[in-house]
Amino acid sequence: MTRVLLLGGTSEASALARALADSGVDAVFSYAGRTGAPVAQPLPTRTGGFGGAEGLADYLRAEGITHLVDATHPFAAGMSRNAIAASEATGVPLLAFERPAWQAGPGDDWRCVADVGEAVAALPDAPARVFLAIGKQTLQPFAAKSQHHYLLRLVDPPEGPLPLPDAEAVIARGPFGEEDDLRLLTDHRIGWIVAKNSGGAGAEAKLIAARRLGLPVVMIDRPMIPGRATAGTVDEVKLWLGRMGNIAHPTG
Repeated sequence: MTRVLLLGGTSEASALARALADSGVDAVFSYAGRTGAPVAQPLPTRTGGFGGAEGLADYLRAEGITHLVDATHPFAAGMSRNAIAASEATGVPLLAFERPAWQAGPGDDWRCVADVGEAVAALPDAPARVFLAIGKQTLQPFAAKSQHHYLLRLVDPPEGPLPLPDAEAVIARGPFGEEDDLRLLTDHRIGWIVAKNSGGAGAEAKLIAARRLGLPVVMIDRPMIPGRATAGTVDEVKLWLGRMGNIAHPTG
């Protein structure tokens, strides 16, 4: 009997959860637990970590999981590496459901960097107003350039003081529209943007707004993940399951 563990946290994961529920697939949706009020899912849901790769492997065995789908955020590298290791340890097949990375186009002014440290170094020495569109996990390194004013956009209010001397947070949940982000950038007189190349349509509006305003964007590349089977659409995931007779193939 088929039983799928869906490692979620992205809009693509939510779309896949709806498709699995509509198809009657026995599946469990897993949240990392970093958001206080995660989006409700049409599948049984668990929240929190597994205790590393070994803990995930134990869960796969204990829950009779037959297929593992990693639809976590492209920068959740630790979870993705744990999924690879757990799949290898248990023999449970793994598929990564990945959104394509963004690509710079005409009119974009991107400075691509490998990691957060390089992103800090890429910011100017002169004081600037910077939109840190990177979540709340990796803010501390930007304190090294305390001359800047930093704008954050977070899903949940910060639990304590921000680790930056001159910062403010806007609390909002995406997806965001182009006009919304154009207004955000202009109202806060933003001169630079720092973003992670997470891809997807839900967070792309800030890049379109930056292009319209002629703003430089420091783009942090995705972390390297070992090779694994991947899919880019819900239908491709369904086909992967369907090859083993677990779900109806999409038509049309």
